[in-house]
Amino acid sequence: MALTMAATPLGNPLDASPRLKDAIAGAEIIAAEDSRRFHRLCADIGVTFTGKVISFFDGNETERSDEILQYLRSGKNVLVVSDAGMPTISDPGFRLARDAMAENLEVRVIPGPSAPVMAIALSGLATDRFTFEGFTPRALGARQATYEALRFEERTMVFFEAPHRLVESLQDAKTIFGDERRGAICREMTKTYEETIRGSLSELLQWAESKEVLGEITLVIAGAEVGTAEKSAEDMVARVREFEAAGMDRKSAISTVADEFDLPKRIVYAAVVDANKMRS
Repeated sequence: MALTMAATPLGNPLDASPRLKDAIAGAEIIAAEDSRRFHRLCADIGVTFTGKVISFFDGNETERSDEILQYLRSGKNVLVVSDAGMPTISDPGFRLARDAMAENLEVRVIPGPSAPVMAIALSGLATDRFTFEGFTPRALGARQATYEALRFEERTMVFFEAPHRLVESLQDAKTIFGDERRGAICREMTKTYEETIRGSLSELLQWAESKEVLGEITLVIAGAEVGTAEKSAEDMVARVREFEAAGMDRKSAISTVADEFDLPKRIVYAAVVDANKMRS
């Protein structure tokens, strides 16, 4: 009796591992994100299954997790598969795996295709340290806030993005990270029309604006240079003090520097407060 989380191909069925095929054939319960796509996968990889297939997607994850835990408690072997890649990675499964572990039920993982890892390898950007941020928020303000919070992130950043929001997302990224920050758009990985576009954020935006972008998109953005946050903080504080020395009050000086650096006032204010603590 075990819960098995199995990675499935991103597109090319030849990426299905022998372990995945054996797990599908032997599972008593199969929790699939989309049952139709699961049947298509089985046909593509030539696997016959006898287990009961149940739907397991974002909309019913809570209810289904309770049901699956009951299957596990009764001694059933349960296989969880998403449409593509590893369950729990921007797909259902995290809550289920966490709750199963909390009950000391056995949880296994069958590794395999992973869009974030593949995109990092294709990007040509630093691979020694990276952060996966999932899908960017749909709302403009929330997306900008997400990028703003990552302005000084030094690790390579990986995002999922909807093709119809790619231009807006790149516009926000370009504004916050700068025109010359390097990045890569990985589209339709392992599929027929796979392509990777590498360049500055300005160049990536020009590419996205020049065509109708379709398919699965993974966006990779280089991290900030090491020490950028400290250098920017020093520069901001120095400018605030320049304005104060010229007779401007602190609030106005902070506001002016925020406009000059194209940053939220709270960031400039925090830099000034930290600098004053260091001096006292």
